[in-house]
Amino acid sequence: MAHHIIELIAQYGLLLVFINVLVEQAGVPLPAVPTMIVAGALASTERLPLAGVVAVAVFACLLADYAWYAAGRYFGGGVMRTLCRISLSPDSCVKQSELRFQRWRGGVLLLAKFVPGLSTVAPPLVGAMGLRVAPFVLFDGLGSLLWVGVAVTLGYVFATQIDALLETLANAGSVALMLIVSLLALYIVVKWWQRHRLIRALRMARITVKELNDALADGRKPAIVDVRSEAARTLDSRIIPGALLADVNSVDLIVNAVPLDAELVIYCTCPNEASAALVAKALMSRGYKRVRPLLGGLDAWDEAGYPIHRAAAANDDAVVSHAV
Repeated sequence: MAHHIIELIAQYGLLLVFINVLVEQAGVPLPAVPTMIVAGALASTERLPLAGVVAVAVFACLLADYAWYAAGRYFGGGVMRTLCRISLSPDSCVKQSELRFQRWRGGVLLLAKFVPGLSTVAPPLVGAMGLRVAPFVLFDGLGSLLWVGVAVTLGYVFATQIDALLETLANAGSVALMLIVSLLALYIVVKWWQRHRLIRALRMARITVKELNDALADGRKPAIVDVRSEAARTLDSRIIPGALLADVNSVDLIVNAVPLDAELVIYCTCPNEASAALVAKALMSRGYKRVRPLLGGLDAWDEAGYPIHRAAAANDDAVVSHAV
């Protein structure tokens, strides 16, 4: 059976490369690099056109990436939160992408495909943050060409070794096919376990939006801290009235601003309140006893109909400041 599959790759290689790359860039955990390497090896023996392999792979990247870019441009930060909810990557993927965008802007697309968890998230992120279409196509096209070029070149250069491997797989028959399927299944299981382990590590008592609202109404006034990144607040300017604006790297500044005996409520907009829980754990290790993430985060607070303010444009020099 493996022999027939290899023949199919040789016969329908361009279509298989296009579909595999398109599906992977759409967010499905089906690695396309092995397919492009095999296609590069077949191109070295003229069983596939080299230019055609590169062209269809880059086109598939641009097609999938532009769809995510348009979704981010029209639907904003909610697209990234949805991606991370369904992703097999850890829940910090949106935040890490935001940090890279803050540092590199559209240039993040040049290397996004080489960074696990960033490839699918980067296009909607740059769309939501206002990158224009022409720079997006330029950066994404160059990044896609670089990524495809590396994979196809590896196959082309090491064609002899890959041909020997393909022949071995063909001779192994169904055993080789079962091995490939098992490795793919193992990859998915490992990614799922990483996600599950992160969620379990961040498991702690949350405060509900009703409990927080009741505390504010009763005059207890816990210190409320917004730990989203500046990029996230650029995408979504909502804040809970009176919140301190910080991020996950601002623990020292939060400690300086809030007394140790204060009650703290930490919120974000990431899945499972991952960033809020990380900050809460860091604050507890500094001696805070009453600190809890807000269950459901900012979205739950807004959906419950409680007061929301809109933050002014973030000041690059201020990491922690009182909300306006």
